[in-house]
Amino acid sequence: MTDEFPEPDRIDGVPHPRDTASLIGQAAAEKAFLDVYNSGRLHHGWLVTGPRGVGKATLAWRIARFLIATPPAGDDGLFGAPPVPDTLDIPADHPVARRVAAGAEPALFLLRRGGMGTTDNDREKNFREGKFSKVIRVEEARPLKTFFSLSSVDGGRRVVIIDSADELNTNAANAILKLLEEPPARTVLLLISHQPSRLLPTIRSRCRELRLTTLPAEALEQALAQAGIDPGGNSAALAELAGGSVGEAVRLITLDGLQLYGDLIALLGTLPRFDASRAQALADTTAARGAEERRVLLHHLIDLALSRLARAGVTGLPPAVEAAPGEAEVLARLAPNAHAGRIWAQAAEEIGARLRHGEAVNLDPAALILDTVFKLQSIAGGQAA
Repeated sequence: MTDEFPEPDRIDGVPHPRDTASLIGQAAAEKAFLDVYNSGRLHHGWLVTGPRGVGKATLAWRIARFLIATPPAGDDGLFGAPPVPDTLDIPADHPVARRVAAGAEPALFLLRRGGMGTTDNDREKNFREGKFSKVIRVEEARPLKTFFSLSSVDGGRRVVIIDSADELNTNAANAILKLLEEPPARTVLLLISHQPSRLLPTIRSRCRELRLTTLPAEALEQALAQAGIDPGGNSAALAELAGGSVGEAVRLITLDGLQLYGDLIALLGTLPRFDASRAQALADTTAARGAEERRVLLHHLIDLALSRLARAGVTGLPPAVEAAPGEAEVLARLAPNAHAGRIWAQAAEEIGARLRHGEAVNLDPAALILDTVFKLQSIAGGQAA
C-alpha cells in the first residue's frame, strides 16, 4: 500500500513512520507513556509534541501498534495476568504489526490531509496523484463515525492517529474536540502537533502531553542510517544545521543544503564589500523553475546564519561546531562584540519578515535575494564605518 502513491504525512526520501523499525533518541518519551499505561490510568487523549522531524509520528505509530496488540488490563486470559510491559516493541511478525504495515488494521484510523477537490472522486484521484489539501477538512473526519460504529476487534482498543493536529480546519478541530469531550469506550486519540500553541485551548486541555526533544548528533546519525540515508562526509555540520531534526537533515541532504549554507557564509565573508558574482550565483540557484523548495531552504538558512551571527556577538563565543568552512572567523569579524550582536539580531528579525513578505506577494525570487544581500552589506558597512 505505502509505496503505490505519495502520502501527505511522509517525508520524501525516508520510510513512512508506520514502517520505521525503531524510535531513536526518545527513550524518555516512551518510558513516560509506559509509566502511565502501567499505572492503569491510561488517558484517552495524547498530544505528541516537539519540533518537526524528531520522531513524533514514529512514536504515535509505535503506541498504536502496542495498544492494539496488548490486551487491556483485566483481560487476564487462560494463563493469568500478562507481565507488565517494559517496551512498546511489537514483533514484526505479530498479526497487528503485519496489518498495520499493510494499512489493513481495522482498529486503527489515520486522520490526515486528503486530496484536493470538492467531490469524493476528485479527492481520491488527487490524493493518489499527490495533490493534497492544505488542511484536514471535516470530510476527512466524517469516516470516524463509521469507524466508531463498528465493534472493536475482540473487544480490544481502537486508536486514532491525527497527523497533524496543526492542520485541522475549524470544523474538523471541533469534531475532534467532541470526541475528546465524549470519548468512545476503549479508544485512544494520538494527536501529533509541531506547534501545540496554535491548537484550540480546549483540545490541549483535554489531552495529556508527551513531548519529544531534538536529537543529539549521534542519535541523528543513527536515525538517518536506519532510514538508509548517507549523511555524507560532514555529519557534525549536518547535525548543527538540522537542529536535531531527522526531517530537517533529510531536507538538507536532498537539497544540498550544506553546500548552500557554505556559499552563504562565503558571501558573508566578503562583506562589507559587495561580491556581485557570488550574490548573483546564490540568487540564480533559487530562481530556476522548480526550485521552490531550494528557495524556501535558502530563506531558512539566511535566518539561521543571522541568528548564529547574533549569538556569536552577544556571547563572545564561536559556534560549538562550524556548519561551514571558515564560519567561526566570519562570525567573529562581523560580530566582534555584544553591541554588534544585537544589531544582527534586529537585522535577523527584519530580514526574516522581508523574506516572508516577498514570498507571500510572489516577488521575483532572485531580486528578493539580491535585495537581502544589499541589506546585509549596508548593515556590515555601517558597523565598519
